[in-house]
Amino acid sequence: MTGHSNPLLRGWQALPPFDEIRAEQFAPAFAEAFKQHLNEIDALADNPSAPTFDNTVAAFDAAGATLDRVRLTFENLCSSEAPPALQAVEREMAPLLAAHDSRVTLHAGFFARLDTIHQQADTLGLSEEQQRLLQRLHTDFVRAGATLHGADRERFAAIATRLADRQTQFAQNVLADEAAYQLRLSSEADLAGLPEFLRQAARGAAHERGVDGYVITLARSLVQPFLTWSSRRDLREAAWRAWTSRGETAARDNRPLAREILALRQQQARLLGYDHYADYALADRMAGSAAAVHGLLAQVWEPAKASVEEELKALAAQASALGEPTDIEPWDWYHLAEKVRADRFALDDAQVKPYFSLDAMQNAMFDCAGRLFGLEFVEQRGVPLYHPDVRLWEVRRGGERVGVFIGDNYARPNKQGGAWMSIYRRQKRDAGGGKVEPIVVNNTNFSRVENGPTLLGFDDVRTLFHEFGHGLHGLLSDVTYGRLSGTNVPRDYVELPSQLMEHWATVPEVLAKHARHVTTGEPIPAVLIERIRAAQTFNQGFDTVAYTSSALIDMALHSQKDADGIDIARFEAEERERIGVPREVGMRHRLPHFGHIFSGSYYAAGYYVYMWAEVLEADAFDAFEEAGNAFDPALADRLQRQVYSAGDSREQRAAYRAFRGRDPRAESMLRKRGLLAG
Repeated sequence: MTGHSNPLLRGWQALPPFDEIRAEQFAPAFAEAFKQHLNEIDALADNPSAPTFDNTVAAFDAAGATLDRVRLTFENLCSSEAPPALQAVEREMAPLLAAHDSRVTLHAGFFARLDTIHQQADTLGLSEEQQRLLQRLHTDFVRAGATLHGADRERFAAIATRLADRQTQFAQNVLADEAAYQLRLSSEADLAGLPEFLRQAARGAAHERGVDGYVITLARSLVQPFLTWSSRRDLREAAWRAWTSRGETAARDNRPLAREILALRQQQARLLGYDHYADYALADRMAGSAAAVHGLLAQVWEPAKASVEEELKALAAQASALGEPTDIEPWDWYHLAEKVRADRFALDDAQVKPYFSLDAMQNAMFDCAGRLFGLEFVEQRGVPLYHPDVRLWEVRRGGERVGVFIGDNYARPNKQGGAWMSIYRRQKRDAGGGKVEPIVVNNTNFSRVENGPTLLGFDDVRTLFHEFGHGLHGLLSDVTYGRLSGTNVPRDYVELPSQLMEHWATVPEVLAKHARHVTTGEPIPAVLIERIRAAQTFNQGFDTVAYTSSALIDMALHSQKDADGIDIARFEAEERERIGVPREVGMRHRLPHFGHIFSGSYYAAGYYVYMWAEVLEADAFDAFEEAGNAFDPALADRLQRQVYSAGDSREQRAAYRAFRGRDPRAESMLRKRGLLAG
């Protein structure tokens, strides 16, 4: 394909040719990639030789290289830098991509060969990784409808296509609502209470949108600090209401979309013999059943609500002391909690932030990766990338390059909200056994400050380390087959490497070395480190209720056996009442903008996965605590081999036991959240 006029169809060894890519090139590139991939699958199915692991299973894993390149580039740009022209292509391509996937997974000739090998698996003398690939591919095909026949088969494919369209529209509606909103702050009274770093960020947001003064957008890195610092209760309420009403504006109402998505998923589940979508989703996760999920969430729900009651008393007392109303509203919580935290732990976020510049914290996480896993990150400047905000590092170990790491850390109108990791190329081994280097990207949405360093709150630091944990999962992957590479693991395991990495953000020696005042260069005082660590369980009732309520409502929603007539708003309100969500806490994710569960299927009936993984990561970091060394070499080596490098090449419970020497225990998670009785 070298020399092809469409840059997307050229093979590239380093990076996609970002400076040559245009939105209109994707449709013809996909058409050619679809054709190539289907021709490859047809050839595998028509092979006159008897099916073997190599000529069927491994060959399928190696197929579709062109499509893989085009698709990963497309999906990443749609998330990170999607002007209207690319968003239009995304809407056009979503159903076509789903239809292509269905043609592959419903390819009767190929599945017959795959199924034959699957039935013979115990007699083939396969390695553990080969057995795992065979089992995972067979499961993928079955869950995508390969065993269906006739009208059921056609209906399943049609549902997949329609779902792709509806989920894409849901995500684009949320993005549009976030991009459209502006809370203009035009006077000093409007800025009351805002520290200088937040004023600068709001000034930068205004400049980016071509308006004068200051603007609060619905980027979390702006709206949450505004809710924390603004002394103007009326403006906090306006921002909070806009933040929580995304996806249900008159122009972009996601409620009908969400209802249709639910109904389509329910139809999928029924076609495959499940009572409801939650059963279908959980059948391929570590949890295995809704009962296991509810068993975990029940351990924290009532203790967390009890903690909220105590936290409310502290907030009301603080409000009274300030001469403010003591009937706490959701838009008051961040503001009053910050004042209580500052008093209780002598912590003022405005004083803490200067020690946590983005550049310094990136260096801190790179340093941790070096000490734990021997990695070195060397920035490469002048490389054509897709936006001026983006930076790139070569990742080396022992003088050899092991991959590429891209950091995209700033919010902008054409970028989706939140934080995530993705790949432009997955690690695997080529036909000659050579290692294909991964290209990993981390996205966050911090607010850019004009003419100054970007300062992070400690929650931002944890987010940075969290996504870097995902990044390391991709970079350190060391498997043979792409299907088993890196983060291609069950959704309730994929958060283990990311949430585990957050712990190193609070290691005192890491903070002492890298948390330096952005102006004076002085290291963060030891007493301040201790206060930060002591405050980690502060407000955990609120945080746990906000998270767990979303997980419980997600599970309840996807456990419905008849989703056709569900009124999304009514269902949410009734579930909140039924489980007892405190009014003052509100919802972290209201259903009309709950992208985790409606913008795709990855976290549908699966928002619980963060807490499931938290049991694993809290227990895993305890191993380092028990060793008395956050960088214990033997533990780090075992962690890399059994978790970060293993991908999906072995069953996850076995991998965890190989690292920890036993099954995980929930006590560490409960203690971390300050919810352990006694």
